[in-house]
Amino acid sequence: MSTYPKPENSRREVNKAGLVLVNNAASDLEKDLALSIINNWRASHNFPLNTFQKRLRRVANEINQESLIAQRIKRLASIKYKLERFPDMNMAQIQDIGGCRAIMKNVEEVDFLVDIYKNASSGIKHKLSKEQDYILNPKKSGYRGIHLIYKYRSDKMKLYDDMRIEIQVRTLMQHAWATAVETVGTFIKQSLKSSQGEADWLRFFALMSSAIAIEEGKPIVPETPDDINELKKQIKLLSDKLGVEGHLTTFRDSIEVLSGSKVVKNAHYYLLELDPSEGTVRIKAYSQTQLATASSDYITLEKRIANGNRDAVLVSADSIEALKLAFPNYYLDTDLFLEQLRKITTEGQLKLF
Repeated sequence: MSTYPKPENSRREVNKAGLVLVNNAASDLEKDLALSIINNWRASHNFPLNTFQKRLRRVANEINQESLIAQRIKRLASIKYKLERFPDMNMAQIQDIGGCRAIMKNVEEVDFLVDIYKNASSGIKHKLSKEQDYILNPKKSGYRGIHLIYKYRSDKMKLYDDMRIEIQVRTLMQHAWATAVETVGTFIKQSLKSSQGEADWLRFFALMSSAIAIEEGKPIVPETPDDINELKKQIKLLSDKLGVEGHLTTFRDSIEVLSGSKVVKNAHYYLLELDPSEGTVRIKAYSQTQLATASSDYITLEKRIANGNRDAVLVSADSIEALKLAFPNYYLDTDLFLEQLRKITTEGQLKLF
């Protein structure tokens, strides 16, 4: 327990640091102090996050032992973007600084898992503060999945009380779609997952999400055709126009996975750095007792790459192999999405897989 950072600042101080983060007029000294406060606030989420991740893993594995579980602390760039996008939001109110994800085989497994969490008799003592069902109500962008936002509660570790942890639950195909969106967005330098970027790419992914929704027997994305033939026609037209298969294949093939250091035996945390221009992913592994070092290295790396096209994230997974499956956008692995695209554009009708 002593290996986990503890919050050293009040929420008022955390909120002030968030204001400095998005203030371009702030001095370097003010920014350094703000980053120190924010990094401690982020790192402090690891204790409640690990608590949620362990339970999520146990429950998901009881449903399907092949389910994929991973956790991550929100990137500094993503925190800054969210605060800029929502000026009325305070730093301490961000609901997904600590997040864990369960990737299930199909929507039946997703529904089963979510029902367990929402059942009052399931034994969870933390407070469910918000549910966002983007499977029943898909975002206009095409994003689909279920988010459960909890406030951590503990009888013994009250200093972490009310820290927000987000649980994401999605199917393997919903995950493949989200991966493809992030991959293309990374290379064309547009935030497609935030509905910002080229109209054709945004439309293509919305259409593809509806096609996947039809296969899963769930509601389609708003403002997309409910006629299957028309949906397939529009997908094929945009896929050909954008050269989607060629782009994603090139992106995937350009990556050479590099290890920043020898993999630590029984590694628990991984710091990933993606460099699209060089076509590389660098990985640095840490044992469970090295969380403080990992957090420090994380913020140092974020400072170094702040003005470039590189990307970084600190995540937790059982192994390098599980990491690659749970965070494929950092390896630009889009094979499953491409397989689905080929099915849609070549087969006579959509079929349940």
